[in-house]
Amino acid sequence: MIPKVFREVIDLGDGREISIETGKLAKQAHGSVVVQSGKCMLLCTVVSNYEQKDLPFLPLTVDYREKFAAAGRYPGGFFKREARPSDGEVLTMRLVDRVLRPLFPKDYSAETQVMIQLMSHDDDVMPEAMAGLAASAAIQLSDFPFECAISEARVGRIDGKFIINPTRAQLEESDIDMMIGASADSVMMVEGEMDEISEEEMIEAIQFAHEAIKLQIDAQHRLADAAGRKEVREYDGAAENKDLEKTVHDMAYDKVYAVAKAGSSKQERTAAFANIKAEVKASFSEEELEEHGGLVSDYYRKAEKAAVRDLTVNEGLRLDGRKTDEVRDIWCEIDYLPSVHGSAVFTRGETQALATVTLGTSRDANKIDMPSFEGEENFYLHYNFPPFCTGEARPIRGTSRREVGHGNLAQRGLKGMIPDDCPYTVRVVSEVLESNGSSSMATVCAGTMAMMDAGIQMIKPVSGIAMGLISDAESGKYAVLSDILGDEDHLGDMDFKVTGTADGITACQMDIKVKGLSYEILVAALKQARDGRIHILGKLTDAIAAPREDVKEYAPKMVGVRIPNEFIGALIGPGGKVIQELQKETGCTIVINEDPVTEEGIVEILGTGQEGINAVLAKIDSITFKPDVGSIYEVKVIKMLDFGAVVEYMEAPGNEVLLHVSELAWERTENVSDVVNMGDVFDVKYFGLDKRTRKDKVSRKALLDKPEGYVAPKPREDRGGRDNNRGRDNRGRDSRR
Repeated sequence: MIPKVFREVIDLGDGREISIETGKLAKQAHGSVVVQSGKCMLLCTVVSNYEQKDLPFLPLTVDYREKFAAAGRYPGGFFKREARPSDGEVLTMRLVDRVLRPLFPKDYSAETQVMIQLMSHDDDVMPEAMAGLAASAAIQLSDFPFECAISEARVGRIDGKFIINPTRAQLEESDIDMMIGASADSVMMVEGEMDEISEEEMIEAIQFAHEAIKLQIDAQHRLADAAGRKEVREYDGAAENKDLEKTVHDMAYDKVYAVAKAGSSKQERTAAFANIKAEVKASFSEEELEEHGGLVSDYYRKAEKAAVRDLTVNEGLRLDGRKTDEVRDIWCEIDYLPSVHGSAVFTRGETQALATVTLGTSRDANKIDMPSFEGEENFYLHYNFPPFCTGEARPIRGTSRREVGHGNLAQRGLKGMIPDDCPYTVRVVSEVLESNGSSSMATVCAGTMAMMDAGIQMIKPVSGIAMGLISDAESGKYAVLSDILGDEDHLGDMDFKVTGTADGITACQMDIKVKGLSYEILVAALKQARDGRIHILGKLTDAIAAPREDVKEYAPKMVGVRIPNEFIGALIGPGGKVIQELQKETGCTIVINEDPVTEEGIVEILGTGQEGINAVLAKIDSITFKPDVGSIYEVKVIKMLDFGAVVEYMEAPGNEVLLHVSELAWERTENVSDVVNMGDVFDVKYFGLDKRTRKDKVSRKALLDKPEGYVAPKPREDRGGRDNNRGRDNRGRDSRR
């Protein structure tokens, strides 16, 4: 039976389009779509179990995978099967999850899975830009309790003109690369990197993307209407007890407000809130707690949230006693670790990051092998968030999605300030040692100082700050918070991280938890963020005003040399013998790459000792030495022959040439040793390639004065014109016949 297929098309306005199709594939899923642009095809399926789990959160899994077959390739490594997701796939999962999760009901706890798979790849289409659209379209075809359709769009800008879903080639020219997630009436998520743009330019990019997103949402509605909308499923939601809620609120609100207003530390505040909660629970009997214990806890958290938010909106005070635009105390230290190439500690309030920098060659670049992209990064940042940084004990089960996402944000904030001519591969690792508010922004600050400490000639230093928002829809009041605490992140309406230099924004990540946030408030947050960034930047430059002029004594020095491709083989040697011995003798690491554009070999020499680097350079000079015709060179006799002397160029040891007996002196020379001996050093003139012998010709006699009355000697031949060595006459006949 031929399936009935429904299809909608979105015009991107420049000859490109996106289609959304359903009815053909994966019909047992609760919702499924195929999203296509060019030859790029994504299959998205959504399933949610009908049984509610006894959990205080939604067990939602967003999974994005790229199939190697989509690009006509095999997975790398020994196991020819797709395995754990790459960092790129994890980042796409996070982009989609952050927009979808807030739109499910707070009391919905059924196991829910969104699977997005790249089934066909197109080099001119970046699939992650359509992942959010695919996820929302599939949910619209399901019976899930979901607030409203959303979509995501990528925006770039070339020569001042904005582009929706640019190609990878266009992004190379773009000064903006942002992903925006939104519903028809609200922007919900922003993430991206920029080339020091202004706050106003960032708002323009968001508005431009939002208009495109509205068109994508309209297409989802048309598709769902055509395919037939399903009735939203019924589920057992959380129990409610308004009387109990009021009782708990009245018991807790004023006490929480008083603790919040006192401006205590995290530990003191946490203990005080725990005591209030215990007092509230103690006022109920065991029977009441057995029946309504979960609700009492929920209503206490609600009262706590209301008290903290009211304090900030009404009085402009925060949990730690700061005003809304104040940044916590900061102290910094560089060169903390004695044996690493660069290090720095950044501490802001109760958040601390220790960053290290390691310098390497192109061999140490981070290889990226995805069906949609192959390449490498010469600058990359890894972020570690161990449990002790928040005073917890829990098992470590590999790198979390959160660590990948936070590290990527910090990397994007810093990478634009690494100069193009930086000879090193640079790896930054951030160890978060304490966390109470934006450890990713602490990572940016620590990373900046560590790279400057390592001698990386950063174009400009970068700082970062996390902003928050608390708003009251009824009164219209709001408070923008600089340098938010962890509690303010959970209790607030917005988490907005922004990095930049003194001249503009380099990266951002924003999650908005309220509908209909006005651009006026967003602009206010960005302006306040800039003031905070500049303040923090001053603290960084107080610790280290400029990058070290050179790398540290024990850090490797990098020297790059270009050689003609024809000499690469000689430098490597048979079976790698020459380069391996050279590395062993000098203690240097030598990496050779070919530049297909200039047809040259790029030789990277990495070593801690200048003496070893100089030895490698001398060897390269020797191997690539080419004498100039007409030039004079100092040589040394290294071998004596009957018909001349083998001499070595003094400026290029290892480069030998035959000095023929006829070029030793103007007079006829019967024995080579009559003129030169082993070890003699003298000058010769280079004449280039001898047309007769097809070998290099050098001459000693050309630099000597010609004797008075000099007569050129006859050629070295037997009488009768016969060649002594070969027994042939001048006409080439064998005279022995």
